[in-house]
Amino acid sequence: IEQCLLFLSDNDEYRPPVWKSYLYQLQQEAPHPRRVTCISEVENRPKYYGREYHGMISREEADQLLSVAEGSYLIRESQRQPGTYTLALRFGNQTRNFRLFYDGKHFVGEKRFESIHDLVTDGLITLYIETKAAEYISKMTINPIYEHVGYTTLNREPALKNALPVCRDMPDGKDAPGEETGLEERVRYWNAVTQHLTSLVRRATLKESERAPKYEKVHNFKVHTFRGPHWCEYCANFMWGLIAQGVKCADCGLNVHKQCSKMVPNDCKPDLKHVKKVYSCDLTTLVKAHNATRPMVVDMCIREIEARGLKSEGLYRISGFSDLIEDVKLAFDRDGEKADISVNVYEDINVLTGALKLYFRDLPIPIITYDAYPRFIEAAKLTDTDQRLEALHEALKQLPPAHCETLRYLMAHLKRVTQNEKDNLMNAENLGIVFGPTLMRAPDLDAMTALNDIRYQRQVLELLIKNEDILF
Repeated sequence: IEQCLLFLSDNDEYRPPVWKSYLYQLQQEAPHPRRVTCISEVENRPKYYGREYHGMISREEADQLLSVAEGSYLIRESQRQPGTYTLALRFGNQTRNFRLFYDGKHFVGEKRFESIHDLVTDGLITLYIETKAAEYISKMTINPIYEHVGYTTLNREPALKNALPVCRDMPDGKDAPGEETGLEERVRYWNAVTQHLTSLVRRATLKESERAPKYEKVHNFKVHTFRGPHWCEYCANFMWGLIAQGVKCADCGLNVHKQCSKMVPNDCKPDLKHVKKVYSCDLTTLVKAHNATRPMVVDMCIREIEARGLKSEGLYRISGFSDLIEDVKLAFDRDGEKADISVNVYEDINVLTGALKLYFRDLPIPIITYDAYPRFIEAAKLTDTDQRLEALHEALKQLPPAHCETLRYLMAHLKRVTQNEKDNLMNAENLGIVFGPTLMRAPDLDAMTALNDIRYQRQVLELLIKNEDILF
């Protein structure tokens, strides 16, 4: 099979990826479910089974009933374990038995189905493909399309408008649906392939100058059921099955096989259509989605606070009106960078300081991450000043780049706050008390240890503020 590639021609015109159709053709060839109905009335039949339920019959009886055709299936009650049920399925000229469960949906493994028919359909597809193409599947991740398509620089977006996907010939002389195939089938196939240019095209059209700072971000893959045929955007192979055919990144929309997801680099580029809010969103995800260096909440709030002056007494210590703080949060979630936080809308500066603190508290992973937390606490416990600063400097290296940059920007701001201490009465120690628990959260520690850590959290923040010019 020829390798799938994304080419740039001499004219820098986009040539779409090559989707491999072999597994799609195999799915079309898979046996269809054939329900073997029970002609007699069975007592105590569970209400969630239909006429495919045959009661307590033996394996031999089930085998004889299913011998009529490939894909035949029935359900029987186990003779060895009464009250448990078995799905008996004919595949490969033999009967296969699966322990069957029901919890509102039917399942024999991880996937859950609304009906037995769907479960059997998916099972037959999986058995057929994994039997016919076991070696092929084991080599799918070799020479992936992803490394060629992922972030190729394309400067001529208009070429995309006329681009159509290409489908290579399949192994053993098999082709994509051709003239002999029904018109409806060919239309469905090519529509699916055409519509498949999703996150790959979005990635490919990002120009170098438009890209976000090079922060590494892990993909946020979740099991996904794709409606209609879909192809893996890592290996370019068809994603087979009826439901849960693969995984989809909730942040950038990348669609891949579950096994391929383990091979995808940590290079997620979140798409704003997937990132729906600002508050409570992972920090790296947010800045990459908005092509920014830091979260806009941090930049905009700090700029507005400093523009109004840093002399307000109790700055960051005095709380603003909670309803107005919530209103600022909703404004950012709704309008993003266009949110209006000017003095005309929020006259009280404490509303903005409260909104900024709330943003940090709402982060699913704190600015000082759970992984790095112990390093910061241990640094604060050191008594030698030079050793303590060196340990803090090393601890900062453990933070994700977007977290470290945001922390640097915030500490520089808080240092400017302390330079107005005569007016605002806020020194580094006071700000450490305010921001310690906000920026640092103990990772699953017992209550006593977490309580003891509070003073070290304060010391960490105090040191970061006082020494921001040499630590960052």
